[in-house]
Amino acid sequence: MKNTILIVLSFVVILVSLGVGPYKIAPIDVVKCFFNPKASIDSTIVLDIRLPRVLFAYFVGAGLSAAGSAYQAMFKNPLVSPDILGVSGGAAFGAALAILTLNHFYFIEIFAFVFGTIAVYIAFFLAKSKQELPVLNLVISGIIVGSFFTALLGIIKYLADPNNQLPQIVFWLMGSFANVSFSAWGAFIIIGICVVFLYLLRWQLNIAAFGDDEAKSLGVNIINLRKIIILLSTLTTAASVAVVGIIGWVGLIIPHISRLISGSDNRNVMPTSIFVGGIFMVIIDDLARSLISGEIPVGILTSLLGAPFFAWLYKKQKRL
Repeated sequence: MKNTILIVLSFVVILVSLGVGPYKIAPIDVVKCFFNPKASIDSTIVLDIRLPRVLFAYFVGAGLSAAGSAYQAMFKNPLVSPDILGVSGGAAFGAALAILTLNHFYFIEIFAFVFGTIAVYIAFFLAKSKQELPVLNLVISGIIVGSFFTALLGIIKYLADPNNQLPQIVFWLMGSFANVSFSAWGAFIIIGICVVFLYLLRWQLNIAAFGDDEAKSLGVNIINLRKIIILLSTLTTAASVAVVGIIGWVGLIIPHISRLISGSDNRNVMPTSIFVGGIFMVIIDDLARSLISGEIPVGILTSLLGAPFFAWLYKKQKRL
């Protein structure tokens, strides 16, 4: 029942969001654009500009939230987010390197995705020990790799042209859906496939939460499960960051909100995180392009909302 409500709410939020912006369009007119897509101003704005932006915002929110839920269950730590293994740091370095050298949005996306994936592979390689994959090793390796790529990013920013390249790098790091189009179909597909597989693995996350020995006794290969979860979460996060930049807090706070709604059972938390994350990200993007005459980077808004919420949640749990 809850998921049905969230699905309906998702369609409503997407429909309303297609009319939000400096040029406002009523929901009934948005619907008309789909049934009568003539070469009008409304149909051009809705179908060519806002539709890919809104859909990708939903995909990114759903993907980061699903990855965050999977990581928090796998690491058995509610403070874990999808960038714990350094994927955001690697992607940020890759994008900055592309801006410094090639400065074309295709190369920016490719470099960000590739280096984000490389960062997690390095963390995975450092963490692996004698056919085992301890959680603590993964966390420490992720911190090391993230710090290393952050240092490399600092070098790129130091070398960048302060009048042109540096502002572009800084704006990209803040995150924005402003330049999203259907040309990013590859990222759409990657995120969609990974979210589906994370959803299918939700029941195994419950078993993994019992501990390694218990999981093995129940027939779950915990090492392979961790590899699969890391792969799916990495591809999801890397594809998201590659197209829109770094968007923090979503993969951290949405799983908490989902657990408040659905309880601690990952079979319920995962689908709730997917829908709530998508709705949240679309609303944040609506605020980003409607609060002021210009556009606010969505990474700023997610931090402004995420940090106070997490502080409230932390205080609430301390009183329990």
